[in-house]
Amino acid sequence: MSKPAKSQWDFGELFSPAETRKVLSVWELTSDIKRLLEKSVGSVWVSGEITNLRAQSSGHVYFTLKDAAAQLSCVLFSREKVAQRELLADGQKVLLQGDVTVYEARGQYQILVRAVELQGVGALQIAFEKLKQKLATEGLFAPERKRALPRYPQRIGLVTSATGAAIRDVLHVIQRRNPAMEVILAPCRVQGDSAAKEIAEAIRLLNEFQSKAQSPKSKVTASEPTLDIGHETLDLILITRGGGSLEDLWAFNEETVARAIFESQLPVVSAVGHEIDFTIADFVADVRAATPSAAAEIITEGVFASREFVANAPALLQRAARRKIEREIEHFDSVASRLLRLHPRRKLNDSLQRLDDLQGGLLRNLKTAARSRQLVLENLAGRFLRAKPALALKARRENLRQLEKRLNSLGPEQVLARGYSITTDAATGKILRTTAKLKAGQKVKTRLTDGEFSSRVEA
Repeated sequence: MSKPAKSQWDFGELFSPAETRKVLSVWELTSDIKRLLEKSVGSVWVSGEITNLRAQSSGHVYFTLKDAAAQLSCVLFSREKVAQRELLADGQKVLLQGDVTVYEARGQYQILVRAVELQGVGALQIAFEKLKQKLATEGLFAPERKRALPRYPQRIGLVTSATGAAIRDVLHVIQRRNPAMEVILAPCRVQGDSAAKEIAEAIRLLNEFQSKAQSPKSKVTASEPTLDIGHETLDLILITRGGGSLEDLWAFNEETVARAIFESQLPVVSAVGHEIDFTIADFVADVRAATPSAAAEIITEGVFASREFVANAPALLQRAARRKIEREIEHFDSVASRLLRLHPRRKLNDSLQRLDDLQGGLLRNLKTAARSRQLVLENLAGRFLRAKPALALKARRENLRQLEKRLNSLGPEQVLARGYSITTDAATGKILRTTAKLKAGQKVKTRLTDGEFSSRVEA
């Protein structure tokens, strides 16, 4: 009820306190909540798993941080200098530091990320990349320091677990491809906290025994390991283990192992994990193999490949000997031919043949000269006859008689005298040479050696 009025102008309270209210806009309410959160919560550390990660072309990264019960929106602006930004991915477990605030346009609260620490595998990956960069800068991965493996190794040092699958794979391949190879095992753990130290000690141990094998006067004291390989030297060292997760293979990513491989006097082959696994040991080693079996195949490749060569050696030797004999025969024939050309009898024969050639040439020249002289004489005789008319006239008359005789012998009278006749058309006098133009009733004349007669064609 309203309060009673004291005067005519005092109307009392028109509305009760319960009916009085303050109305805020959406922006005002969101701003109040934002100020409250930023003041009361502020900067926090929070852990979780990244999901719905989205990287913008502007460089800003948006994602959701979740755990089993809740999720939280996060934004990492490009201006924030956060290490390992490129390693953020869905499913990555992280520890974030940032400021809690509200994105007013959507009315949702979020964290403005200031720092990121990867957890689990991500942390190991960061350690791996840092050590890799450090050792690469120092030159431990330099290609020029890589040593070639001996083609026919007779004895190798093996650094691995004595009970793992890797040693069985390696020995199986060696037994199959090169049973004569000796394997000196330096057993060690390949997984766990002290595995890296044991691997490095095994590498150094094999190098120490290599040095002692090359120096027969040196002795191993009682405090040193009692692995005795006599005075036989090693050809290389194989470091290996089977596959596993990044945590399982981590011992081969330790700096102490990398240093031991780098300082090794013997060439080192690294075969850790499967084909997709890469460790620091792989980068430092002289040769990296994808698997333990592949490493054993690489080491035995020289002997294994030589099997075919040895099997084919007799045939190769026979062919080589045959080619050698053929070349010697050709050389002998060439020398004999040269001796034959240089023999005095050959020179004498060449001289005699040359003499015959000169004699024949001389005779030909003499005949040519004689014919030339004869032509000159005939020319002179002709000129002489032309110079005396009587003799020339006599010669011309004789020549004319000869021509007359030849003409008479070819004349028609002589032809008729030999028994031939000449038939002509009686009307035109043309000689008839073929019967094709004759017609029945046509008159013809036939001339014989002593006269002529006329006749008519009947058919």
